[in-house]
Amino acid sequence: MVKGAAATIEVYHDLICPWCFIGKRRFETALRHHRAAPVAVRWQPFLLNPNMPSTGMDQRNYLALKFGGPRRAQQAHEMIARTARMDDLLLQLDAIERTPPTLDAHRFVAFVSSQGVDAATAIDAVFAAFFQDGRNIGEAAVLESLGRGLGVAPGLVTAFLAGDDLVDTVRASDWSARQMGIQAVPCFVFQGRYALSGAQDPDAFQPLLDLLTAAA
Repeated sequence: MVKGAAATIEVYHDLICPWCFIGKRRFETALRHHRAAPVAVRWQPFLLNPNMPSTGMDQRNYLALKFGGPRRAQQAHEMIARTARMDDLLLQLDAIERTPPTLDAHRFVAFVSSQGVDAATAIDAVFAAFFQDGRNIGEAAVLESLGRGLGVAPGLVTAFLAGDDLVDTVRASDWSARQMGIQAVPCFVFQGRYALSGAQDPDAFQPLLDLLTAAA
């Protein structure tokens, strides 16, 4: 690390991952409470379901397959909702009707970032739409609406999503993560060398943030 340069933390995440929503909140809390050297946070796409059909899956069927049945899926939902409430996140998981592919949602974040929107703010908007409003973030119309809410000119998001720009960029990020051995998200990679996985408590980030500070 070059003396005086901002340390880099790459955060691999997927936009249908509730633990990524919770983990992002906790990570940002840790950053606010740490008097560290300047940090550059890079939000990196990960695809939990890279082969998801373009129309997505019924949410209940998806969760039953993922957790081994409806009862276990409901128990997982309840645990996630309880954990989120501890971080002042009120999730409406039962409002979600379909689990969408997230390729376009990741492309959306990258595109609106190129239009001057803070990436972390865009990610929060997508998380809120999905986990708190039950909206289908795989639909272009939903992403267009989110873009307008973030100040992007009407029609730009729709026109962008109609093409294939940044598809390779998102897939390359997913491939890179898997090459590093990342199989679950969120995963926080500090300066390309140290990784911390899961929705960790804010205190869990402190040793690695201290390490970055010491190296600055």
